[in-house]
Amino acid sequence: MIFPKTGSNILVQSYKHNGQLHRVWEETIILKGTSHEVIGGNDRIMVQESDGRQWRTREPAICYFTAHHWFNAIGMIRNDGIYYYCNLGTPFTYDEEALKYIDYDLDIKVFPDMTYKLLDEDEFALHKKQMNYPDEVEVILRRSVDELVSWIGQRKGPFEPGFIEYWYERFLHYR
Repeated sequence: MIFPKTGSNILVQSYKHNGQLHRVWEETIILKGTSHEVIGGNDRIMVQESDGRQWRTREPAICYFTAHHWFNAIGMIRNDGIYYYCNLGTPFTYDEEALKYIDYDLDIKVFPDMTYKLLDEDEFALHKKQMNYPDEVEVILRRSVDELVSWIGQRKGPFEPGFIEYWYERFLHYR
């Protein structure tokens, strides 16, 4: 598997189960790229939605992708602390075009005090019917929600104290 090189600037693309492009994040700088994990940073970048709408992120963020787990995490650095937005989806792949994954609707928002909220269960139920998600995918995703909640509780991976701050300092060297 190829992976993005440290210091490179890449696109991040999420797709839906039916293969349709869902969202594109521009200008993510790679801070660490291996076949197992990719850590990137960005700040106030353009995001393109599949319906053509565009918007700009509001704060610096550190993005954590793994090749072995069905989720990724974005640590958003705000004045009142670090918030995380976690997407339930396939492990990442990378080609010369972009880092890519399939987004399966479910999200977990984590607050600075490490409390969290599971989001978009209604969207998941709708898309499961519309796009015929296989039962195995739902089993994997429900298991992945439990695993992600465990990581949050254990302060593991991107939730480890100091993780986001460490990678943000590295990101500042590339800006």
